[in-house]
Amino acid sequence: MSRKYTKADLEEIVSVQLENLNAMHDLLSIMKHQNELLEKANKKLKDEVSDFKQKMYPKLPRRQSK
Repeated sequence: MSRKYTKADLEEIVSVQLENLNAMHDLLSIMKHQNELLEKANKKLKDEVSDFKQKMYPKLPRRQSK
């Protein structure tokens, strides 16, 4: 059973596919932005943890060997 599509049917299918592609593009753009925000937050958190460790455990000067 093969279905015959009219030109209008095919135009409707292509239109719906284009809408879906545009929606996926929008979602990818949002995800890219969220990823950039996460990377920025992770870097800030990493720097804060590093600073905290340096305050908690300062490096002591090495003793001079005799």
